[in-house]
Amino acid sequence: MTALTEFSRLESDGLWRPTPEDQRREVIVSLGNATLIITDMANRPLTHWSLPAVARLNGTARPALFSPDADTSETLEISDDLMIDAIEKVRRTVTRRRNRPGRLRGGLVLGTAAVLAAAALLWLPDAMIRQAQTVVPPVKRSEIGATLLGHIQRITGRTCRSRLGSDALAKLHQRTLGADAGGQAFVVPAGPEAALYLPGGLIVLNRDLIEDTEDPAVVAGHLIAARAQAHEEDPLAALLRDSGFGTTFTLLTTGEIGSETLRAYAEGLLADPPPAPVDETMIDLFDAARLPSSPYAYALDVTGEATLGLIESDPMQGQEVPPLLSDAEWISLQGICS
Repeated sequence: MTALTEFSRLESDGLWRPTPEDQRREVIVSLGNATLIITDMANRPLTHWSLPAVARLNGTARPALFSPDADTSETLEISDDLMIDAIEKVRRTVTRRRNRPGRLRGGLVLGTAAVLAAAALLWLPDAMIRQAQTVVPPVKRSEIGATLLGHIQRITGRTCRSRLGSDALAKLHQRTLGADAGGQAFVVPAGPEAALYLPGGLIVLNRDLIEDTEDPAVVAGHLIAARAQAHEEDPLAALLRDSGFGTTFTLLTTGEIGSETLRAYAEGLLADPPPAPVDETMIDLFDAARLPSSPYAYALDVTGEATLGLIESDPMQGQEVPPLLSDAEWISLQGICS
């Protein structure tokens, strides 16, 4: 589902440059509901841009040069006329919808209409949240996650990006959570001591979680811990539960969550992160990834006393694990914020 039906599944080639010092890279640009999704030529996600915030840097000139906002040096050059026109049209549409909220298209509206009638009299807030979990499409979850990430960056600083460091992080993310996991990991200059998992599979890592270890398996453990949060509670459900019944009702009827609601939730998430997942959930994910849990456990507590369950139940105990990253890739990842 995209903001405009005629642009559904629209993709084009582009040239992406994360910083002025980097060379331009060929990428695939996909138009989402209110986001631009930029992937490499192997279809691995590189970044998400919020369409209402996208800035056009060269007026009406073509090829068009875009940036995720007016204050960043990251750029995307697009030559495809249809994609350029679509981006401009969708941005205008999304902006209008912010001022006059519309409705999610097609099946979402049809699927919730009958539910809302019953909800007014019969359903409890938890039932409404379960309904939202069912009908909100993945692209909308990604849009919500990208917006939360934008609010988080106002506090933590902008996400750290470098070509080699970002490639290494994407490789570790895929090796840890699987090629089909979707989503993307980001590193920020400051933040909570634990990784955060946002709707749409976006994972936020404090740079200290990468720089304060010499073992990529520890970083993989933080990715698994973030994923375990979502196993214990859907991040969309956590957002709706925290924000109240009105937010759930608005999402189901208009397809939108207010920017102030998302800002407040992002600030609360940083101030009071979700509790640590239980050992059983973590061990299952370590086992599925065929990764050791002991390095992560000792990184949390050097004595191992507080994380004894993760150490004793290490699914790879006594087994050799191939290197997760090459030495060069690990150095690049550790220097992603340099």
